[in-house]
Amino acid sequence: MNNRSFAFGRAVMGLAMLSACVPKPAVTASGHDLYTTFCQSCHGEGGKGDGPLAAELAKKPADLTRIARRNGGTFPLAKVMSTIDGYTRKNDHGSIMPEMGLVLKDGPMTTVDTGDGIETPVPASLLALADYLRGLQV
Repeated sequence: MNNRSFAFGRAVMGLAMLSACVPKPAVTASGHDLYTTFCQSCHGEGGKGDGPLAAELAKKPADLTRIARRNGGTFPLAKVMSTIDGYTRKNDHGSIMPEMGLVLKDGPMTTVDTGDGIETPVPASLLALADYLRGLQV
């Protein structure tokens, strides 16, 4: 390898390392705005499963205010994000909730520790929506 190729390779590596340090832009929509847009029509304004479309559905939407209660008092962040995303519901023909992963994947990414001590990259909008649901818990 000649000096010129070596210098170019070092420059590319340096730029790659610097780009990793640049903070990601802020989430463009709040968790509340995402909830209002994608969830409220079925789950209702307060998340109790009583939205304007709920009566028309074959299965009543979940009461999102009791997620933590149904999980022994702990909000299961990873499970909630997987449910919203649709990852844990693949090929679940009984579910009427749309998979939101494709809708929420665009935009900035962030990292979150879902309880296992590992920072995992997730779409910032997915985390914002899950955090909003965490705030609805009674």
